[in-house]
Amino acid sequence: MVLRRMKRALRQAAVFTLFLFITFQGQAQQENNFKVGGAVRFNIFAKSWVDGKTQPEFTWDTWRLNVDGSQGGIDFSFEYRFYPTFGTHFIHHGWLGYGLTDDLYMKLGVVQVPFGITKYASHSWWFQGQYYFGLEDDYDTGIKFDYKGIDKLDLSFAYFRQAEPEGPTAGGEVTYGNAGPGRYSYDITPGFGGIDNDQVDAHIRELNQFNLRAAYHFTEKLEFGASAQVGGIYNSVLDESETSTAFALHLVADWGKGWNFKGSFINYNYKAKSDDGRLLDIVQMGAYGTPYDVAAKANAYAVGIAKSFDVDLGPVKNIQAYVDYTYMDKTNDDYADVHHLIPGILISAGPVYTYIDYAMGKNQPWLTANFGEGMGVGDADADWQKRFNINIGYYF
Repeated sequence: MVLRRMKRALRQAAVFTLFLFITFQGQAQQENNFKVGGAVRFNIFAKSWVDGKTQPEFTWDTWRLNVDGSQGGIDFSFEYRFYPTFGTHFIHHGWLGYGLTDDLYMKLGVVQVPFGITKYASHSWWFQGQYYFGLEDDYDTGIKFDYKGIDKLDLSFAYFRQAEPEGPTAGGEVTYGNAGPGRYSYDITPGFGGIDNDQVDAHIRELNQFNLRAAYHFTEKLEFGASAQVGGIYNSVLDESETSTAFALHLVADWGKGWNFKGSFINYNYKAKSDDGRLLDIVQMGAYGTPYDVAAKANAYAVGIAKSFDVDLGPVKNIQAYVDYTYMDKTNDDYADVHHLIPGILISAGPVYTYIDYAMGKNQPWLTANFGEGMGVGDADADWQKRFNINIGYYF
């Protein structure tokens, strides 16, 4: 009798052990997973400032590799991009993530800076104008915390030691200290600056930046937020830093059937010194392998409105029409302001996303015969420059 009971208990224990093994194995398989993806994008465009038979042009915009996953409760996300047209390649982001509590999540590595409207303040392929002076979809190297423990309020706070790691430029150069222009998002680059319309030496870079962002959701469709950024711009010749600041207010609203509005105000002061100790009126910022001049202080106003339409046209399931506009008011009265206006549509067809934009700008550094000009001194008599652009991307 006793032997029979022991056998029965052993069988029950074996079944229970097998059940636990299958259960935990299933959970492990569910938690420990990785996905490899990416994208390939092409551009077709025609520029108003180019005459001749070369227009329109066809270029390979980018291809990228993504890896996302989780193992042992630690998340991982990585993206690397290649831009053949610019002769450069670089990391977009790469971080380790961990939930410290149910309400507090940490990211460590190259992460998006919590500032303004995230993930994008724009609807178009061109971003809003603040992307071009480093305050939209910016990525830096550090640690970030997202807190959701207060009803309707999202809080993010972060510390960034420096900008994201750089890749090579078209000439193959890499600047020691990860401060060169071979990168995805615009950051301060060493080399030169400007004072009273004169170019001066300025070996500067970003160091020790702090960010705080708060976004309150009045409803599921209405968000209001405020952001602050304080950091150092370090001059390696002087061996000292100046305190740089940026502040933003933003509003995001959805209403009706498919309507969306994004609006923001930004004030920034990239306070930095030249190698001889004078305050700069102009700093250089760089991305995609090329630096250009940017006014050290400005206010920027950005608005964008979009309307989405569900359709059934073969693989095409949604079309979004939008208009994005940014006005950059440089606080130096001798410098010309920037206008950035992008009307367009986004066509979504399964894994293929096509942006059709008619980009227009005054003193916009990508919409000019002389690439990179406009964000610094600018031209008060500048004409509107235009570029009709079709970007076709396959995402997998």
